[in-house]
Amino acid sequence: MTMQRFGMTIPLGGVPLGEQRDWIVELADLGYTDLWSAESGGADAFTPLTLASVWAPQLRLGTAIIPAYTRGAHTLASCVASLADAAPGRFVCGIGSSSNVIVERWNDIEFEKPYQRVRDTVRFLKQALTGEKVTEEYETFKVRGFRLGLVPAQQPKLMIAALRSGMLGLAGRESDGAILNWLAADDVKTVAPYVHKGGPDKELVARIFVCPTDNLELARNVGRNAIAAYLNVPVYAAFHEWLGRGEQLGPMWEAWKSGDRKGALTLISDEIVDEIIVHGSPAKCREHLQRYVENGVHTPVVALLPCDVDARQSCRDLAPAAG
Repeated sequence: MTMQRFGMTIPLGGVPLGEQRDWIVELADLGYTDLWSAESGGADAFTPLTLASVWAPQLRLGTAIIPAYTRGAHTLASCVASLADAAPGRFVCGIGSSSNVIVERWNDIEFEKPYQRVRDTVRFLKQALTGEKVTEEYETFKVRGFRLGLVPAQQPKLMIAALRSGMLGLAGRESDGAILNWLAADDVKTVAPYVHKGGPDKELVARIFVCPTDNLELARNVGRNAIAAYLNVPVYAAFHEWLGRGEQLGPMWEAWKSGDRKGALTLISDEIVDEIIVHGSPAKCREHLQRYVENGVHTPVVALLPCDVDARQSCRDLAPAAG
């Protein structure tokens, strides 16, 4: 990686998708290089990027991430090819297993063999996006006689969302890099070597949750609620146990499982919040984000948490141009 990138998660809160053009244009003017979307309980991952591909044609666009389970092979390939065709050379398709909450509880799809499902999905997309006819029996799904009718002139990068060693290694071997999530700056030094076993040129993208406010009590309360919502999901709980936080987070996990949600919040220490959630003045936040870069992240992607500062102003305050 020769260029330091800096991304923002879109869509930004509080404004309808169709009214965010001025915001997106301003992000480019402020020095952001990337726009990344997610797909959980809000907008789908493709629509905000499709709009941005027209509004800010100089920015790179990425999904962080598309669940490997929730679209069939043909539908997923068509979505990826369409955006790659709309933004040639500027689209990165991030694929991941997502979680049992989204896959099983929200979509009624069995969340089984996540490693294999992601591997198979990436292998399928590599083949399908070239326009080659695909007839293949993968371990987790089958495709018979599919040929993509829209073949992008430039193949999009494919990246894998990864937490622990197995998926991190897969990202390094079979994709262009790894998308990291819900980790502290120092954790990058733990995860990066697994990806770079696949080659030194593999990109590391990290979604980083940021609450840019000097109101310490507010920031920690927002951070505790976000941590409780995510780190009780089994895939993230296993990730942080693997990182060595089992003793610190264990009491919170136990309280959450017992149904004591309020009690669980009180068991998340200030130390955990301060490690995982970037907060403080804009200058302090930029310094904290830089630690991720120093530890090996090529593309930090800000995911704004709600606080007492307008989201658009936060984009300005955190921007590369502001430093």
